[in-house]
Amino acid sequence: MLDFSSPCRICPHECGVRRDQGELGFCKLDHGLYISSICIHHGEEPPISGTKGICNVFFAHCNLQCVYCQNHQISKNTTNVDRFQYTLEAAVSEIINILDSGIQSLGFVSPSHQIPQMISIIEALWQKGYKPIVVFNTNSYDKVSTLQQLDEYVDVYLADYKYSENKLGETLSHIPDYQPVAIDAIDEMVRQKGVELQLNSEGIAEKGVIIRHLILPGRMANSRQVLKNISIFIDPKINLSLMSQYYPAAEACKYLDMDRTLTEAEYNEIVDFMEDCNFENGWVQDLDSENNYRPDFDKPNPFI
Repeated sequence: MLDFSSPCRICPHECGVRRDQGELGFCKLDHGLYISSICIHHGEEPPISGTKGICNVFFAHCNLQCVYCQNHQISKNTTNVDRFQYTLEAAVSEIINILDSGIQSLGFVSPSHQIPQMISIIEALWQKGYKPIVVFNTNSYDKVSTLQQLDEYVDVYLADYKYSENKLGETLSHIPDYQPVAIDAIDEMVRQKGVELQLNSEGIAEKGVIIRHLILPGRMANSRQVLKNISIFIDPKINLSLMSQYYPAAEACKYLDMDRTLTEAEYNEIVDFMEDCNFENGWVQDLDSENNYRPDFDKPNPFI
C-alpha cells in the first residue's frame, strides 16, 4: 500500500523522506491533504467534460516545477499551503455536493505527489455509495510501480507527454529524466486501460487513456519527436489531444521564445505533422485557445 509511514518513494523523485514525521522532499508537502480548489470545470476534452463538466480536485504543489505552468499560483512548491489544508471529511463533502448536481466524473489534477490522499478520497466516496468515473490528470512524471496500484481506482488517464528531450525537460521543468519516465508511465496506463476510449451512453469517457501534448513556441523539434514517439512506442490509434493554449505564464518570459504565444506557422507545422503520423483519434485546439485557459485560483471557481 502507498502511505507515508515509510520513506516516500511514491513518485520518481524517490526523496525517501518521512512525510508523516514532517520531513519534506521535492514537493515540500507532509502527509496532509492539500487542495487548492474543488470545482466544476468545463475546459477538458469533450468526453471528459461532457455538457455538465467534471468535478476537478486541484491538488496544491507539484512534482514538476514547469517555468510556464498555467496553474503556477498553486503548483509552485514555495507556495504557503496552510490555506489549502483540508480534512478528508470536508473534501468528500464538497465533492459530493458537486456529484449530486448530476456530474458523473471526478478528476484529480496533479495528483502524483498526493496519491495516498487521492485514494483516501475515492475510498471514502465508495463507502458513501458514490462511484464516480475517476480521471487521473497527470504530468506523467509517475512511477510504473505506483501506477500499478491505481488500476482499481482510476478509470481514465488524462496524461501529458511534454518532452522528447531530457535536456529540455531539465531546462523548463527542472526534471533530468522526464522522457524515459513519462513514456514508461504512459505505456503502463495503456496496459491497464487499453488504446480505445470507451464512452457511456452520454458520450462520457468511462475507461481509457488520452495523451495531451502542449505545443511550446520555438520548440517544434520537440513536438515532432513527441508525436513520433507516441505513434511508434504507444499507438497511433490512441486518443491524442494537441494543445495550442500556451501563453507566457509564471517565469516563462526568462526563457528563449517562451515570452510569446504560438505563431500560425508553428501551429500549422505540428498539426500537419500529426496528420503525417497517421493519428486517428483525438482533438486539436484552435490557435486562439490561449485566451481561454487562464485560471485564477484566488477565485472560488478559478475558471469563471
